[in-house]
Amino acid sequence: MVRLALACAFGAMIAAGLPSPGLYVALGLGLAAIGCGRVAFRRREAAGSARLAGAAAMAIGALGVMLGAARVALVLAAIRHVERML
Repeated sequence: MVRLALACAFGAMIAAGLPSPGLYVALGLGLAAIGCGRVAFRRREAAGSARLAGAAAMAIGALGVMLGAARVALVLAAIRHVERML
């Protein structure tokens, strides 16, 4: 579960910089990383390194979600600006 969470988290960060559908992929992968990281972190019987990696996946996934949300906000602001110009 930890590897999946980290893969989703870093995928979200990479997808945030990609063109058009990347922002939606970043949002989806970021949310998946937060969920998988939380499951990995809450396992008390897991090793400390696995729990720490789960917490890192949650943090990196949250950054991916914030970057994706910022891109969505920029797109909406650009659409509003173009609409006012017309």
